[in-house]
Amino acid sequence: MQLQKERFKRVGSFLLSATLSGALILGGNNISCAASGKQGGKVKGEYLSGDFHQHTFYTDGSTSFDFVMETSNNYGLDWWANSEHGGSRNRNGDGNFWDTLNPPVTILGDVASSGGHRVMWRWQSLRDFVFPDILDARALYFDRKIFSGLEWNVPGHEHCSTAVVAEDASAISAFEYQFDKSDRDTSRTGEFTPYGTLTKMNGRSPDQTTIKPSGNDRHADAVAGCRWMQQQYDAKTIDNAWIIFAHIERAGVFQTGSSDGGYNIEHFRDFNNAAPDICFGFEGAPGHQVNDDRGFGNTVTCDAAGNCTSSDFGGSYGGVGYYTAKVGGLWDALLGEGRRWFNFANSDYHRHYTRTDAPGAGDDFYPGEYQKTWVYTEDSDRDGDYSLNEIADGLRSGNAYFVHGDLINYLEFEAQDQSQKVAMGGELRAHGKVKNLKLKIRFKSPATNNCVVDGTYINACAAPVVDHIDLIAGEITGKVKPGDPNYTNASNTTTKVIASFRKKDWEVDKEGYSVIVHHIKNVDKNTYFRLRGTNLACNTPYETGPVTTLPSADYCKPLADALVTQNLGIDGAQEAWADLWFYSNPIFVYVK
Repeated sequence: MQLQKERFKRVGSFLLSATLSGALILGGNNISCAASGKQGGKVKGEYLSGDFHQHTFYTDGSTSFDFVMETSNNYGLDWWANSEHGGSRNRNGDGNFWDTLNPPVTILGDVASSGGHRVMWRWQSLRDFVFPDILDARALYFDRKIFSGLEWNVPGHEHCSTAVVAEDASAISAFEYQFDKSDRDTSRTGEFTPYGTLTKMNGRSPDQTTIKPSGNDRHADAVAGCRWMQQQYDAKTIDNAWIIFAHIERAGVFQTGSSDGGYNIEHFRDFNNAAPDICFGFEGAPGHQVNDDRGFGNTVTCDAAGNCTSSDFGGSYGGVGYYTAKVGGLWDALLGEGRRWFNFANSDYHRHYTRTDAPGAGDDFYPGEYQKTWVYTEDSDRDGDYSLNEIADGLRSGNAYFVHGDLINYLEFEAQDQSQKVAMGGELRAHGKVKNLKLKIRFKSPATNNCVVDGTYINACAAPVVDHIDLIAGEITGKVKPGDPNYTNASNTTTKVIASFRKKDWEVDKEGYSVIVHHIKNVDKNTYFRLRGTNLACNTPYETGPVTTLPSADYCKPLADALVTQNLGIDGAQEAWADLWFYSNPIFVYVK
């Protein structure tokens, strides 16, 4: 099927609501329309800002579905996804119990209860209630794009953000029923659907009474879920989809026994092998950024030397998880294979940090308030409109970056060899050595961001200004096959910071964008390049490490966020607004 393209008219600026539930929202004055790429004098595409991981009363959020849609709109997001837990819940999107509604609703499936109320299985609420709410929100916010999503409780593992583009929610409903480890309903097993006959492959026994004792068997069910979604995409029973893994370090290492854990690198390789068009990345910067440890709820302890340990690998580093923040670590190992595995960030909004009613304040910013993923979305028919399908294709392309606190609101990163030019996510393929590889970085920061935090820690509400941008490079040595001893290796020792740029290194063009041009001579190895940038100088106490001789994996590295909490007692919001980063996705250069 081909989903009819929904209209998405771009405007020169966003006129944002002044109020949101009685509170002033400050997102309006810092959202700017991204500059357009040009081809043949026609608009080719734009970078659009989004958030695909957020929660409402439908699951474990603390505010209504309508409130979260309104907030996402008022903070100027171009697109977002309702993406919250599978399993079962006892409330609807307004926070009312399903079994007390008047007029009553029919609750399908096996009878189960929670908190003294009957639950509805998520396969039903996704299909019969959430999707109609999404359609209403699309009509209300007609110049935005809203996806139908799910936070998948992955068998054997942690969580995952998914979304499906289709004419209804029957496919994502079937996915949740079959593969979500918290969905113990058996009522649809054997049902014939356009997606095949439904069965249960969710890490539990067929009757759902016990979990499979082997973590590897549960992982196999997770791989089956990825493969199922790829099959639907290939068969065109859906228009598009993604499976992007969430807060990937939080649960620690994978457990082979009866307790679920997190993700090791071999699991990402398995997922990507099974579904290369669907499983193409993770959330390198977790949500819950107001948490004292910037995204993780686990206890983190640091010694006098600044070494931090916990069950989640020492928490986050500059608001970014260890798998991404460590130069030469797990993400770089995947990129060193040439895998098209990309990095994103989201709010994971449940409860805003300013809430004071029971049971207390949350750990979260609103969607679009602090973290954004910007994705280059091509307008395939050049009519100035964008569809859900085109945004999903943009995420898959890797031409995307994520940012904290609107440190930047525009980034171009390109590599050029003679007449061949590619952007983030692109592959430049030369015939032999590249004598002069030209890298161009073009970026801009807004005049203000959404910071409203009182406090003096590193002047937390200063205008966002980039202090420096690091250029990171690593060799591409090819795909590692299952069974190879390196299949479980989560490091790339060739990856280093090879250059760092400060204000003296960039020029400002006539449109007000900062431009860096960097040449690399005689590139004779397959290499990828990526960027990270921050508002902080090197050697900022408890925040960034020292300047080291380049190339270096430790150059001015982000330090564990727990150091600020434990040494200075700064709360999470102050720390988050003071410590801003952005990360690009890679460019792959092949010379062999």
